[in-house]
Amino acid sequence: MSKTDLLSVIPIFILTSAAILILFSIAVKRNHKVIYLITTVSLAADFIYIALFSAKTKWIIEPLFIIDGFGTFNTGLILLSALAVSMISYAYFEQREERKEEYYILLILATLGAVVLVISKHFISLFLGLEILSVSLYAMITYLRKRERSDEAGIKYLILAAFSSAFLLFGMALVYASAGSMEFSGIAKHLASSSSMSPVVFAGLGLMTVGIGFKLGVVPFHMWTADVYEGAPAPVTAYIATVSKGGMMALLVRFFVVIDGYRYTALMMAFAVIAIASMFIGNFLALRQNNVKRILAYSSISHVGYILVAFLAGGTLGVQAVTFYLVAYFITTIGAFGILATLSDRDRDAEMREDYKGLFWARPWTAAIFTAMLLSLAGIPLTAGFIGKFYIVAAGVGNGQWLLVLMLAVNSAIGLYYYIKIIATMFEPYEKERPSDQLYPSIYIVSGVTMAVLTLLLVWIGTNPSGIMDLIQAFVRLN
Repeated sequence: MSKTDLLSVIPIFILTSAAILILFSIAVKRNHKVIYLITTVSLAADFIYIALFSAKTKWIIEPLFIIDGFGTFNTGLILLSALAVSMISYAYFEQREERKEEYYILLILATLGAVVLVISKHFISLFLGLEILSVSLYAMITYLRKRERSDEAGIKYLILAAFSSAFLLFGMALVYASAGSMEFSGIAKHLASSSSMSPVVFAGLGLMTVGIGFKLGVVPFHMWTADVYEGAPAPVTAYIATVSKGGMMALLVRFFVVIDGYRYTALMMAFAVIAIASMFIGNFLALRQNNVKRILAYSSISHVGYILVAFLAGGTLGVQAVTFYLVAYFITTIGAFGILATLSDRDRDAEMREDYKGLFWARPWTAAIFTAMLLSLAGIPLTAGFIGKFYIVAAGVGNGQWLLVLMLAVNSAIGLYYYIKIIATMFEPYEKERPSDQLYPSIYIVSGVTMAVLTLLLVWIGTNPSGIMDLIQAFVRLN
């Protein structure tokens, strides 16, 4: 291994070392504050290293990894998102009876899996990263074992992830049988050597699409997604909705750009149908919910549908639009679930719409932050979500995806209704004491600061997107 190889894998080394250090720290003495500090410092240090050692040019670590601007940017995004989730996790878990410390090991290992995904260029590293991420999430979802529906959510996610892995492995096997290579570039060479795709490769890519669909939670592979969101702890739900889906989306983009999957009309048509179905079904199911977690779960399905519009557009603008929307979506979703975690009590999460009645009068700043997050999810101007949708529309129009752009516009209008309904609930009168008001407010200082920072980022990106877009244009190049 060369010096550059070693420097390139240091972010992975930092995460694995942090997990081992936390494991030894727990063995010596359980201390939630110490473990939390190790986690946040490790994630922050990893991001600082990424920022200083930013690889804008490709560096290949044969045969598994490719370190380039796209991988570096998405690794940094995953690390920052994991850091934000860990910041809102401390107050949430501090006042629960369960042992808290092992949660941070799982969080770091899940982050490690997501990082491996975004820098993969080989089926082996792809599957390795996916399994590290998935196995960690099984335990994170069921972490609060005394909670109602916690075990149910974990079992359902286990079944979904097992289906995902099975389809992916079978698809990979078929592609390997035909192409004779498990490297993305080797598969691309095989596909380029023939004018049409062989039935075996087509079947393999179709099965892989199904496996990826399960991980992204898109229609028709969305069964139990809302149940998993509802049963998992609020910070874990935020992690699933952002880092887990973002890592898989980045991998999907890299794989299809490398193999030039855009030239296969049938494959792109399948993704177009999935995108439209996800937008409509996700939004219509969200309209019927009174549980905020389930609303955000079905909302996430529709948002992945929006992202697929930019993915289908392809080209440099399409890839950059996907990346920008992931940034906006990560900030917004972590912020929304952060508010939900802050308002939760010892026994249950603040997941029902009634839990937010009168929030504006009781906690105006909390209500204002939650309102900003919901408006961004709805794509209202002056928020990051609006700019994200603008770039997706630009990418779609640039590639002539008029039907998909029209479906996006229609569904954005539909989604506005259930976001506004939650906002309206916060202005309703409510005199009853909240269970969360009985908790110790001092430990929520870090969570409050995190929410404030996310809100500022939300507004800053919404009013001045050129800064983050310039950064994306400098890093995100796959051609």
